[in-house]
Amino acid sequence: MRTFEFTLALFTALCGCAPDADVDDPCLSDGALSACSVKTQTDDHYVAQSHAYFDTMDYEPYGTIKPDYGETVARWEWPPWLILTAYGRDDILAADALLVLYPSVVKERDCQAFDTQPFGRCTVTFYYDAHEGAACPVYEEFTFNEAGEITWIEAWSDLPGFRHTEDPSDPWGEGDGVHRLSTRIPGLGTPDGTLVLDSAAMQSAASSDAEVADFVRRAEDWQSAWAEELATAGETMWETGCGYLGR
Repeated sequence: MRTFEFTLALFTALCGCAPDADVDDPCLSDGALSACSVKTQTDDHYVAQSHAYFDTMDYEPYGTIKPDYGETVARWEWPPWLILTAYGRDDILAADALLVLYPSVVKERDCQAFDTQPFGRCTVTFYYDAHEGAACPVYEEFTFNEAGEITWIEAWSDLPGFRHTEDPSDPWGEGDGVHRLSTRIPGLGTPDGTLVLDSAAMQSAASSDAEVADFVRRAEDWQSAWAEELATAGETMWETGCGYLGR
């Protein structure tokens, strides 16, 4: 059980903002960070939901469970990928439908559950038809709400220079040197994990954290932000992020 003093210090350090003066425990505020989350589901649930997400991208699915998404689920893919590629349950389902344009299989998967958020973490390898089945290694993490729904998806190329950490002894991002955004987004630690872009906590975090501010900016019109990134990236995205150069 976390003490109030520890929780307050953790919230302030990660958020870069002061907690709501009307709330004694920042983990009870609408700006609660994901570190406030407690596991309400079994490890098997988090692993199954993580696999279900990749089943949506695999035309030879190995599972039958479809992922459950929170209302304001966001997908953040670090460069060289296209950064914010979906925001909101309806939009992520619509965006996933476009993946038929990029047929792939995701045969190699290692998904594990953890006691702290993100509760689901995976190393996977995509094989895209458009690139003659060449391997594309990816690391992804999944944040969940108390209902067991995915509220935040964060992805990195699993190649040197792009990983969540360059510490080879910490492949699952459990140490201090991890560069992730999910733990800094206010609202992901509330029971339903709902994100409110114009909340005081979100705006305060954005004022002191450039990456939170970038998320808010993109989320206000994620389709346009995504389209701009796609137009700029071209084939370089695949060559760099998947390591196709030189093959």
